[in-house]
Amino acid sequence: MRKTSKDYEIGDETVDGLINELVKRSASVETESLLSEILTTAVKLGKESNDKGDLKLVNSALKELRYSFKIFSPYRNVKKVIIFGSARSKNTSSEYLMAEELSRKLTAKGYMIVTGGGPGVMEAGNKGATKGKEFALNIRLPFEQKANPYIDEKGKIINFKYFFTRKLIFIKETDATTLFPGGFGTNDEGFEAITLIQTGKSKPRPVLLMEPKGSTYWAEWMHFVENQLVRNGYINKADLSIFRIIRNVDDAVKEIENFYKVYHSIRYISGLTVLRLNQKLSDKTLNRINQEFSDILAGGKIELSCATKEEVERGEYPELPRLIMNFNMRSYGRLCELIRVINGN
Repeated sequence: MRKTSKDYEIGDETVDGLINELVKRSASVETESLLSEILTTAVKLGKESNDKGDLKLVNSALKELRYSFKIFSPYRNVKKVIIFGSARSKNTSSEYLMAEELSRKLTAKGYMIVTGGGPGVMEAGNKGATKGKEFALNIRLPFEQKANPYIDEKGKIINFKYFFTRKLIFIKETDATTLFPGGFGTNDEGFEAITLIQTGKSKPRPVLLMEPKGSTYWAEWMHFVENQLVRNGYINKADLSIFRIIRNVDDAVKEIENFYKVYHSIRYISGLTVLRLNQKLSDKTLNRINQEFSDILAGGKIELSCATKEEVERGEYPELPRLIMNFNMRSYGRLCELIRVINGN
C-alpha cells in the first residue's frame, strides 16, 4: 500500500502494519492513502492525549461528518439551496411567507432545499419544499430545538452537536445561500459564507440577502458594511460583489439559475485556476474579460481550454469547455464579477 508521506507513521512497526492491513480491507485504491493518514492520526491522538474531552470532541465531529456524507452522497448531482433566517419568525411574517414561496418555486425547478431544521424561517423552507426535496441540519441546544414538522423524510434530518461541523456541511453540500432576516445565528452563517468565498476557502456561489416587503433589515446591514468595513479599508469594495440584496422571490430564483447558466464549477490545478463552462465563450466575451479583469491575474491571459490531463484522468467533466488563468488567488470578489460577466449578467 502506498502512503501519502512515508514520514507520517506511528513509528511502531507492528502498529503501522496493523493500520496498513486495516486500510487494505477498508479502502479503495483511490482512498487508501487518505484512510491510512486518518487512522494514523487517530492512533497518534490516542497515544499523545490523556484528555478525554479532546477525544470526545474528535469522536463526535468525525461521526457527524461521516453520517452527513452518507446522507448527502446520493444527491450530489442535484443543486441545493440553503435557506437561513430567524427561528423566531412567526408563520404570518413577511420573511416566513417569502421563504416558503422561494422554497416552493426552487424545488419546482428541481433544486433541493437545506435548512437548519428548526422553527421560523427554517420551518418555512421545509414547508414550501416539494415532498422529498429537502434536508434539515438540526442543532442540539440546551433548550432542545426540535426539528419542525414539515420535513418529509426523517432520514434527511441530521442532528449535530457542534456548530462547526453543521456549518461545514451547510457550505460543502450546497450550491447557493439565501439569508432572510434573523439574529446572531443568521448573521454568523451569512458572514461566514461571505468570508469563505472572499478568502477562497469556498467556491464562488450565489449569496442572496432576501429583503421581504416592508423590511429594511439588509439595507441597514449594507449601510454598516459600506460605511464601516469598506470606508475604513477593512474589505475591498469588490468584495460587495460576493452577495446581492434581493427583494423578490422570482428575482432570487433567476439569480441562482443565472449564476450557473454558463459557469459550471471551478478547479485549481498545478497553479492554474480552471473555470468549467456549460458552453464555450464567444470571442467577444473572451476579449471583454481579458480587458476588464487583467487586474486579477498574476500573469498571462485568460484563455479557452479543454479539460486538463488531471481532470480527464479523474473523470471531472472532461466534455466541458474551460477557461484557464493564472489567478492571483486574492481577488475573489472580482472573480465573482467575472463569473457574472461570462453568464451574461
